[in-house]
This record gives sequence, C-alpha cells and structure tokens, in this order.
Amino acid sequence: MPEHTATPALRVLPDRFERTSPSSFMLWLIVLGFFAWSVNKTGVSFGDLWGGIPQMTRLVGEMLPPSTARLEAVGWALLETFQMAFVGTVVGVLLSVPIAVLATPHLSPHPLVYHAARNLIAFFRTVPDLVWALLFVVSVGLGPFAGTLAIVIDKIGFCGRFFAEAMEEVDRGPQEALSAMGASRLSLIMCAVFPAAMPSFINTSLFSLEKATRSSVVLGLVGAGGIGIELKVAMDLFNYDEAATIILAIFALVVLVERLSALLRKKVM
Repeated sequence: MPEHTATPALRVLPDRFERTSPSSFMLWLIVLGFFAWSVNKTGVSFGDLWGGIPQMTRLVGEMLPPSTARLEAVGWALLETFQMAFVGTVVGVLLSVPIAVLATPHLSPHPLVYHAARNLIAFFRTVPDLVWALLFVVSVGLGPFAGTLAIVIDKIGFCGRFFAEAMEEVDRGPQEALSAMGASRLSLIMCAVFPAAMPSFINTSLFSLEKATRSSVVLGLVGAGGIGIELKVAMDLFNYDEAATIILAIFALVVLVERLSALLRKKVM
C-alpha cells in the first residue's frame, strides 16, 4: 500500500502594510514633493553646516571656562524664572479646571457654552506664549508680571484641552448612578468626575510646570522677566563665558524641576 506523505499547507503571512490605493499613493508623492521643496526653500545645506563647525568650536572655546563673576545675579534671576513658572502654572491650572468642565460635552450646560469654551481653549493654545508675553509687556510693562500672565494664558490653553479630554474619557457609570439618585450637576462633577480624572489632572499639571520652566527662560528675551534677559545681554555684549554660566544654570534648573516632577508623579500616582 503506497504511503502518501502529507505536504504541509503553505501558510500565507499577512501583509505588514496595507496596499495603498492610487489616491493614497498620489498623496504620499505630494507630501514627499512638498518636503523636498521645503528643504530647498529653507536653505538646508550640509556643506554650510560642516563649514560652520570651526566657528562653533571657536564659540565654545570662548565660553570655557564659565565665568563666576555674576553668580549671585544669575542665581536671583534663575529664582525669578522659576517663580514665574510656578505662579503661572498654579494660576493657569486653577483657571483651566472650570473652563475644561464647560468644554466637556456631557458636562457643559449648553452646546453654545461648550463651543465657546472649546474655541477659547483653542485660541489660547494656538497663539504662542512669546506673543502673549509681547502683548502683556505692552500692557503692564517690563518685568516678571508680564511673563507670569503669559504663562497663565498658555497653561489655560494647554491644561484646558487635556483636562476636558480626561473628563470626557471617565467612566459614565458612576455619573449615571448619581444622576438617577437626583444628584445635581455640581455634585456629579465633584463626586464622580473629578476623582476619576484626578490622576490625569496631576500628570498634566506636573508636565505643565516642566514646560513652563523652559518657556519662562525664552520669555525673558522680550523683557518679560527671568534669566532670559541676562542671557540676551551676555550674548549681545559678547560675554560668552558669562553666557555659558547662564546656560548651565538654566540646564540645572530644568533638570531639577523634571526630577522633582517625576518623583512627585511616582508618589502621587
């Protein structure tokens, strides 16, 4: 009786990527063409980059060793920078909570209020914080108050969006149970929505403080207080060794804030 050897059936592996349609292929070609055109229009040149390395080396050489002549002034400016970031973040987070509630579809009292809150958050988030700083410098004058106000507006736009999304993703079960028991809208928000969304609130707030610390450095370049103005003056006067000290101080502050934020995030969450 002849033996029949069973041949294993060939297993067809699934495609790693879906086959692109002609319209998708044309779209990718357009994007690739626009990228190539943008590279040309922005003047990207590896030759110029390579040719600028000696100048960068010379600049780094003039920065070393960092100057210690104005350490006290740099320290106070650095403290002012963090104070701007801290106050602006706290106030911005507090103001963004009620706006985020109004920007949450099932918590907003009316669709018009919902759309108005959403558009306000989008507007605050769209305009760069440097532009807000310029506006507030004109309004309230030079100094850290203008920078703090710019950070407040920026944090409302940033936190308002993520707070609203966090409340929108909360499980609706406890909210429906409280509504069935006759709870008011405020009770529903305070007892069901906020506790469930609190981990996301804390995470977003801590990340906002890190972002505000970096942003407050740039705001000083337009006269909105902080250590940015010290860096600008040092660069304008070609005091590169003093500029190196300021850059290292900014780096130390940013790293310290990020480490403390990560530590708080682990303990709280």
